[in-house]
Amino acid sequence: MHSSVALRLSIVLSEDDSWHHRPLYQEIVKRARDSRLAGASVWRGVEGYGASSRIHTARLLDLADDLPALVVIVDEPDRVRAFLGEIAELLTEATVTLDEVEHVRFGGVGDAT
Repeated sequence: MHSSVALRLSIVLSEDDSWHHRPLYQEIVKRARDSRLAGASVWRGVEGYGASSRIHTARLLDLADDLPALVVIVDEPDRVRAFLGEIAELLTEATVTLDEVEHVRFGGVGDAT
């Protein structure tokens, strides 16, 4: 087991947000991979609201639109901050948070497993 200090980048946006006719979250994940960040995940929300205070929900499946999406990326602090600068143009209506986290890896290079 190996542990290090890392930075978690969380980006909350709408699953309907787009960049050049494709989902914005896909563009962020593609750019994270191209930047060789440790990893990126997208989580789809089932309910939420933003600045409009209008609740978006998946409870009424026929009306489920504009649901929240969360992109989470964890890597070394300098790499995450540099990446955030690279994608700033994409984040016009997103909520972005940065949290210092402990990154724990199991079974990596040099671990006796």
